[in-house]
Amino acid sequence: MLHVRAIVPAQLTDQVQQLLAADDAVTHVSVMPGVAVSPRGDVVEFDVVREGASPILERLREIGLEESGSIVVERVDAAISLAADRAARRTPGLGVDAVVWAEVEQQTGEETQLSAAYLAFMTIAMIIAAVGVLLDQPILIVGSMVVGPEFGPLAAMCVGLARWRPALIRRSALALGVGFPFAMILTVAAVWLLTAADLVNESMLLAERPLTDFIWRPDALSWVIGFLGGVAGILSLTSAKAGTLVGVLISVTTIPAAANAAVALAYGVRNEAAGSALQLVINLAAIVVAGVLTLLVQRLIWHRPARLRGSRR
Repeated sequence: MLHVRAIVPAQLTDQVQQLLAADDAVTHVSVMPGVAVSPRGDVVEFDVVREGASPILERLREIGLEESGSIVVERVDAAISLAADRAARRTPGLGVDAVVWAEVEQQTGEETQLSAAYLAFMTIAMIIAAVGVLLDQPILIVGSMVVGPEFGPLAAMCVGLARWRPALIRRSALALGVGFPFAMILTVAAVWLLTAADLVNESMLLAERPLTDFIWRPDALSWVIGFLGGVAGILSLTSAKAGTLVGVLISVTTIPAAANAAVALAYGVRNEAAGSALQLVINLAAIVVAGVLTLLVQRLIWHRPARLRGSRR
């Protein structure tokens, strides 16, 4: 269940109340006239079950609350109420699977910021992966996947394409287009420094690495794993099951592939750099394609319950 607090211009309050009263998914409505100071207006609060949240939030945006007032959405951890139970029973679908589009767009939008922290995490993850490649240590590869922040912009790219939000697409492309080259350049420099310190050397890259050589030798399974990782990641995001996201992070080899390419470039091993770059492109493409398709399917599925509610009214 979600709790919504809206600041509503006085001239729109009656219209908002009518919208809420007509929606089976809405309950616990309260209106506080003249309470809001900035922006000025009435405060209207209500709870809505997740499976019915997107339609009512869309209608509130359509009447202009996004511009003339405000809409704040919070998650409710527990609702002990017969009215809430009735709202859940009346609304088709399951809350755990529901997609709240406003929530998804907000979350993914925040992940596209090209911040110092984002670049730092990208660089740290890539250097960890570079050491893992040279030592042929899968545990370091897994660690780099967990540290890497690249799935945020990738998810935002999927949402932007599926919902056609050009600004979100541009911000996502910028975060990925700057983040990967920036981290790869610093990783090349780090490899040179570690080589100068006699901690690593080119022979480690050229030696047999049976545990990690899959990173620069892409095949059909690379696409399959990337595609499944993209589906799982988007499902984790839209269904608010963040616990499964760690599994997604260690299912794809974006950061390790970029790191392997950086190490190969540092030592001038062109064939391995090319193979790693191809692995990176395959994974990025597979995740985006899978994410967009998953969102489109979810949009189609959740459009039907919304139509059912509209026909009942």
